Amino acid sequence: MTSVSDQCNQKPHLNLKAVLNLLLAMFCISIMDTVIKMLSGGYALHQLVFIRAAVSMAILLPILLRHGVMALNTQRPGAHLLRGSLLVMANMTFYTGLASLPLAQASAVVFFAPVIITVFSWYFLGEEFGPFRWLAVLVGLTGMMLVVQPFSVEIEIAYLWPLAAAFCYAGFTTITRHIGRTESAPLLAVTAQGAFLLASGLIGLSVGHGQFAGFADPGIEFLLRAWRWPPPGDVVYLAGIGGLSAITALSLSFAYRSAQASFLAPFEYAILPLVLLWGYLVFSEFPDALALFGIVLIAVGGLVVWLDGKRQARRQAARAASADQGSRK
Repeated sequence: MTSVSDQCNQKPHLNLKAVLNLLLAMFCISIMDTVIKMLSGGYALHQLVFIRAAVSMAILLPILLRHGVMALNTQRPGAHLLRGSLLVMANMTFYTGLASLPLAQASAVVFFAPVIITVFSWYFLGEEFGPFRWLAVLVGLTGMMLVVQPFSVEIEIAYLWPLAAAFCYAGFTTITRHIGRTESAPLLAVTAQGAFLLASGLIGLSVGHGQFAGFADPGIEFLLRAWRWPPPGDVVYLAGIGGLSAITALSLSFAYRSAQASFLAPFEYAILPLVLLWGYLVFSEFPDALALFGIVLIAVGGLVVWLDGKRQARRQAARAASADQGSRK
């Protein structure tokens, strides 16, 4: 396992690239979530996931095979299986809830995940972070609560779906960080899409005829609806979510291979202003003054993490230099 000092001594440009890749992934996810919510009233969830994974795999597999067939080789098949299963469960539970909940509120519940990731990173990966990072997480979480204002809506049972997604996604991210030290980003991306393809295909074969459909709850109906042949006008949306999924998979894999999960976690809050924007443009959701203040807090939380990361890197570098000088005496 990589030591904490090795992780903290990562070059600044790698951390910057990791953050930029994460922000790109958040942008793609925000659009993808919006499109899937738009399509949730007419398609089965597993059909959308299957089409998305098939398009994404068609993009990612040639990228991986450019490095030869051996690029598909891995010494950790069990970890890939667990990682893929958690990702599939995270997506399925989140989108099931999204069919019933407003985009912003559903995203808010999922954003307990960065807090969970921070704890998982400390407990499972041995990553260390000081009080400033905890402060950043709390500030970002407070901002998130102000943005989506879950306290102003009646709590529904559907909120359990994105809450389950938050735990699954936290586990997925922690495993990605762990095996990413030896596995390539394209391999991580391809195995994730392979998990989507296999799981959604099996679910489609089981319930894709619509024999269990007919529920009044939009989320359950989205999960059990029969597959349908998409009209020509929907093809661009279906191909689009596949392309966005490929970009997201590569970006997330690179990000979490290149920087500490606890360092990156608060930057995932950047998706919240995006879902607010798409919610306003597509679903006529309008942010109020509290929501705008929450966006500022989210930005402050991300800045605190960045400053704390630089401070820790300088401190670790100074200690290493001092130890090196001492060993030469």
